[in-house]
Amino acid sequence: MMDFTGKVALVTGGASGIGEAATRAFAAAGAKVAFTYISSGAEANALEKDIKAAGGQALAIKADLTREDEVEAAFAAAVRAYGTLDVLFANAGGILDRKSTAESDPDLWNRTFDVNVMTTYLACRAAAKIMAEKRSGAIVTMSSQAAMSGGGPGAMHYAASKGAILTYTRGLANELGPLGIRVNGVAPGLIATRFHVQFNTPEGRRQTVDTTPLRREGTAEDVANLVLFLASDKASFITGETVQINGGRGMY
Repeated sequence: MMDFTGKVALVTGGASGIGEAATRAFAAAGAKVAFTYISSGAEANALEKDIKAAGGQALAIKADLTREDEVEAAFAAAVRAYGTLDVLFANAGGILDRKSTAESDPDLWNRTFDVNVMTTYLACRAAAKIMAEKRSGAIVTMSSQAAMSGGGPGAMHYAASKGAILTYTRGLANELGPLGIRVNGVAPGLIATRFHVQFNTPEGRRQTVDTTPLRREGTAEDVANLVLFLASDKASFITGETVQINGGRGMY
């Protein structure tokens, strides 16, 4: 297990799915964890209680991460509680809807880029300000296999936003590396979370599994383990990378 004893981690969108798995994993590895949520209030409260009951430290923070003021307030709350910030997992995001180019409209594209790209940028900016002062830190962003494949049916707006995150991750790694801050990303394929329950079909999921070399869906814990590795000192000479985690499907 990675050791984050004495470290402070913040996970955006950390109350459900991959974010929840990462929040739990950081806490289990000894980190003090703050995590944001927007609509998963019951899940966030339960998660915070679970971690504290197990002897860990956790802070749930409600924040709309598309709003600059709420992002700044969320990071300020984490620093007030724990004194600093060592790790950011910029996980928040989503697909919103599946629509072809002909069916879509600028509003869907704008909202998708707000939910995925703007939230990532604002969180990374807030983290960079804190980490730059101590010249150390690790940031992990959330891209997607769709960034490489172009996305499934009706998901080009989502794929484009995740491609933007992939590019931003590389640029930010170049910018922050001289300050001692590493920036990497993860690009999951089919992961068994409610994201795919909502935006995929059982038939589509079975077809994906049948064409995946490892013949299974990934789990949120699989992704969380990768996030922790990239954020840990064991990855101290890795930056600017976005690591695919998809069971071997789509070896781009």
